[in-house]
Amino acid sequence: MQTKPLALLTRSPLAGVFVALAVIFTLSALISPYFLTPYNLSVIARGLAFVGLITIAQSMLMVLGELDLSLGVIGGLCGVISGILMVRLGLEPYSAMLLAILLGACLGLINGLLVTVLRLHSLVLTIGTAGIFGGANLVLTRGVAITGIPRDVQYLGRGDFLGMPVPFVIMLVALAVATFVMLKTPFGRYMYAIGNNQAGARMLGIKVDKIRLLVFVAAGAIAALAGVLMVARLGTAQPSIGETWVLAPIAASVIGGVATTGGIGSPIGAIFGAGIIAIIENIIVLFGVSPYWQGIVSGAIVVLAISFDAISRRYLRRDA
Repeated sequence: MQTKPLALLTRSPLAGVFVALAVIFTLSALISPYFLTPYNLSVIARGLAFVGLITIAQSMLMVLGELDLSLGVIGGLCGVISGILMVRLGLEPYSAMLLAILLGACLGLINGLLVTVLRLHSLVLTIGTAGIFGGANLVLTRGVAITGIPRDVQYLGRGDFLGMPVPFVIMLVALAVATFVMLKTPFGRYMYAIGNNQAGARMLGIKVDKIRLLVFVAAGAIAALAGVLMVARLGTAQPSIGETWVLAPIAASVIGGVATTGGIGSPIGAIFGAGIIAIIENIIVLFGVSPYWQGIVSGAIVVLAISFDAISRRYLRRDA
């Protein structure tokens, strides 16, 4: 028989990850005098915003039982496109950002069509499309950053609103919308039904392919939003944007209780998971550890998260 703490962790992933986040936050505050400074907390929140948006998108797909490894690249490409539209073509900045987000939705649509129409495996497919989108990024920029981003839009990446970084506020709005849709609407219930049993969902009359397609489109748009916000933060459209937005969102989602097999989890839990990773990476920086170790830490977190996910599913099956 499981002990109560173990039952809580295996049956309520959201509660478990919240406790883990609170413990890591408290320990970080105790071991570093700089952790709780307003500046450092702002740095964590601002950095979390961009990975958090990708995490929201990835968690939505994972609930469906899908995985998109091209989301980070979509964000980078759309960020570059927004820079080209603003700087080289002289388009009004906010219109350029909106068009870049629409492009992200179109790239998500491409992924979704290939998955639903050709019945391709999303993991394998998006490895390929990530290469295509990343290659297009380099063709357009020749590996050189696009400078001269108008100051008008830099507020979206660098400014503060109600004492919080603007990108973090935007992430919270996206999180609220995604959570409402997934937990409070029929569309969200269909997403969980598809993730639990796609064949069963088809038998119930759910338009499985349409819903999967729409989620891919939404994920692409959210990824593009992260990309254009990063351009606003940097003040330049760097071709390297999005390169690190691959492992962390997957690990964050799994840590937050989103099952790799679909049908379980929520964007809120995924964001809690992203918060854990952000704090760990921040502590590494505060202690002056080489940034090269961050890759090792991120990879280790992915392995541990997936391992815990597999173990917790075994407990759930055993008790079923």
